[in-house]
Order: sequence, then C-alpha cells, then structure tokens
Amino acid sequence: MARGRPRAFDADQALEKALDVFWRQGYEGAALSDLTEAMGITKTSMYAAYGNKEELFRKVLARYGEGPAGYLSEAVRKPTARAVAEHVLKGAVLATTLPGRPTGCLGVQGALAPGEPGGAAHKLLAEWREQGEKQVRERFEAARAEGDLPPGADPAALARYVFTVAYGVAVQAAGGVPREHLRETVELALRAWPS
Repeated sequence: MARGRPRAFDADQALEKALDVFWRQGYEGAALSDLTEAMGITKTSMYAAYGNKEELFRKVLARYGEGPAGYLSEAVRKPTARAVAEHVLKGAVLATTLPGRPTGCLGVQGALAPGEPGGAAHKLLAEWREQGEKQVRERFEAARAEGDLPPGADPAALARYVFTVAYGVAVQAAGGVPREHLRETVELALRAWPS
C-alpha cells in the first residue's frame, strides 16, 4: 500500500501561528494568504491538513480554549463559587494581556462586526462563549445547592455578570488598558459578590 509523503511542516506549530493571526485580525480579517504565510505552508497544504478556513478556525478555537483561555476549565474546579468567579476574572486579565500575544480575547474580538462571510465563525464563537457561561452557571447551581451561595442567589445572573465583566476586560485590554488597571476593575467587580 502506497503512503503519502510526510508533511514537511510541524502541524502543531503551524496551528499556533494560525491562532496568532486569527487572534490579531479576527476571522474575517484573516485572509488565507495571511494564514498560509504565517503558518509557512501553501494553501494546498493548509486545505490538506486542516480543511477550509472555517475548519482551521474551529481547530484554532479549540487550541485557544485549551491554552490561553484554559483558565475557564480550571475555574469550575475551584472549591467555592467566589473562587470560580475570581479565577475567571483574573484569568481573563492575564489571558488578554499576555506578553508576546495579541491583547484582548479571540472569542470576543473574532466575533465583533461579522459580515456574511464570517457568519459561521460568528455562530461558532457565540456557541463557544455560551458553553463557557453554561459551565460556570452549572457550577454556581451546584454551589447554591451545597449552601456555598445564598438560597436566593441566581446562578444564571451571576454567570452572566462574571462573563460580562470578563468580556469587558477583554475589550478594554484590546484598547490598550494596562493589566494593573484591569486588575483593579476585577477587584471592584468581586466586591459585589453575594455573601
């Protein structure tokens, strides 16, 4: 049985380069030529290894969720609801201001001002954000059942609150607000946490 030629590039490293392009330029702003140039591959190799641009973006978003945005999966394992909220918010500050990385959040910036060509990516990002909020909401529901949150606390409203602040942090970071100022914002937001 004949085998195809081995890839002449590191697929993992190329995916990391694509992540950087999508993060800086958004889905629609990232032209195929930008992606292939950054990845160091031809369009043919990109299609063979990753599928079309949308499939590449799906893989990039999964990588982002495991890497820079991995703080979310860590957060839901924290022992208290407040610790979950704190980890999400502080994680957002760190992830959106990483040295050597684009500022802001791929999950937020990639969805801003989508046109018709970016409709599928816009939907994918909305689902990605909804999934994160759902994980935190479910964790807050468990915290309320355990008595860690007051009986009248609304887990859905608390999750929305946390993510509204986190996405605001991302937008502010993209606008150049320094990390220390974003940390101050997070501390203010945490003062509103139900006791």
